[in-house]
Amino acid sequence: QLQLVESGGGLVQPGGSLRLSCAASGFTLDYYTIGWFRQAPGKEREGVSCISSSGGTTTYADSVKGRFTISRDNAKNTVYLQMNSLKPEDTAVYYCAATPVTSLQVVCNRGIFYKYWGQGTQVTVSS
Repeated sequence: QLQLVESGGGLVQPGGSLRLSCAASGFTLDYYTIGWFRQAPGKEREGVSCISSSGGTTTYADSVKGRFTISRDNAKNTVYLQMNSLKPEDTAVYYCAATPVTSLQVVCNRGIFYKYWGQGTQVTVSS
């Protein structure tokens, strides 16, 4: 069974940090571009960050630049999203997704290009 599983979400105070993980099973992530998306209640899904298959290229939404860092460990078949200086507006369900399309310019922030999706993990930033 091919699937992505996110973990690491939770409740954190403003200014705090969380690290999300996205682990693949049933297939290897080596050849996939990975994106992180989020969806807050009543809002559309938005792209947060994405990373090339090699890990050499990354992109970030303006709202998270300088605070979030995406990385991958292909040996562990896992992608990470380190989130620092969290704000209440970061509250959302976070999803990871994988696409065989290699052009970040094409696929980042465009969920329609992604083939595999995780079930999501809730991140709540509140005091």
